[in-house]
Amino acid sequence: MADDDTERRRADDMTLEQLREEIADIDRELVELMAQRTYVAETIARVKEEEGLPTTDERQEALVMERARENAERFELHPEVVTDVFELLVELNKSEQRERR
Repeated sequence: MADDDTERRRADDMTLEQLREEIADIDRELVELMAQRTYVAETIARVKEEEGLPTTDERQEALVMERARENAERFELHPEVVTDVFELLVELNKSEQRERR
């Protein structure tokens, strides 16, 4: 938590423009991470196709949602909001997998 406190103090000392630049940087990082996740999901789709596995794996999806909830709680975010975001990401990946088949 000390790192979080340091980040908060640092953010408290920033101007509005600096804070907006920080948000823009974080947004870019989020999109980059989404692109990385999509790339890995596409690789998983190829493996599933090669192995004749179905696109949907409910057990794996449940694990992803549980992990999302745990991480939300760890970072003091609303678990419902975080799982909503992950549901969108999973649906996006499944949709892309279906289109490829």
